[in-house]
Amino acid sequence: MPEIDPLRLGLTGLLALLGAVLLDWQTARKGLQPPGFREPWRRGAALLTVALLFWIGVTGPLSALGQPAVEPDLSSISTPQLFLLHVLMVTTLLTWFVLGFAGVRLTPALEPEPPQPLPPAEVTLARQLAEQFGFVAQNVPRELGLGLLLGVGAWIAVLAGIMALGLLLYALGAEDAVPKQPPALIPFIAGLPIWVKILISLSAGVVEEWFFRGFLQPRMGLLLSTALFALAHFSYGQPFMLIGITLLSLIYGLLVKWRQNIWPAVAAHTLFDAVQLLVVVPGALRLIETQGQNAAALLGFC
Repeated sequence: MPEIDPLRLGLTGLLALLGAVLLDWQTARKGLQPPGFREPWRRGAALLTVALLFWIGVTGPLSALGQPAVEPDLSSISTPQLFLLHVLMVTTLLTWFVLGFAGVRLTPALEPEPPQPLPPAEVTLARQLAEQFGFVAQNVPRELGLGLLLGVGAWIAVLAGIMALGLLLYALGAEDAVPKQPPALIPFIAGLPIWVKILISLSAGVVEEWFFRGFLQPRMGLLLSTALFALAHFSYGQPFMLIGITLLSLIYGLLVKWRQNIWPAVAAHTLFDAVQLLVVVPGALRLIETQGQNAAALLGFC
């Protein structure tokens, strides 16, 4: 276990809190504040819930900057632990939503001027949840199909871009910037049973798009949500990989902005991860074994 630096840990916690405050401020500024947040305790609880997730999943890995690399003990990781961060994301999203919408009634003290009509009876909590997080679409199968089609294009574009960048770095004599070994977690996941890899792809596609594109992007904007998405993958420990991750995040974000729902991004993200885990990563690892470590550059966009 690496030694924990309290100062670094505190600074990443402060950064997470500032991120949550920024999210809260942007949400209010854009008129997206849930009605329940008129009660300060609800708003404060939601802010702290988001800050805790930011600390655990986004800013926390930054505490390792400048520290000697420590190989994780992957033998102790169980299958449920692979989904822990996604479970925390879903818990945070549902907590934020419940604090903002559940059990909220307009009272004379809170009623806006002029009085606004109450929502129609058919507007259920489930419908409100779908509207808040970008799940509403006229034709979900069509949006998923569009996402799969564009996901193939995104996969080809990012693959070509990363390989071109790797070749350019080699040509410029900067081959040290290209990873010579994949992160330890990548071969570990590649060796898991197929059904686990499929579940990981589905979980990443649904949960990460729900959190970063359905929740953060409408409130914080494309660039900030993309930056947070990249930071959430910083724990891989290879900055070169963040280039491909950032490009993918921008593609998914633009797709959501165009279609006004997250279903195409969910499909594209799930497809990308499935292709990586089921085809590309195992193939690249075989190349490393047969052609040497330089083939590890293929893993720079996983």
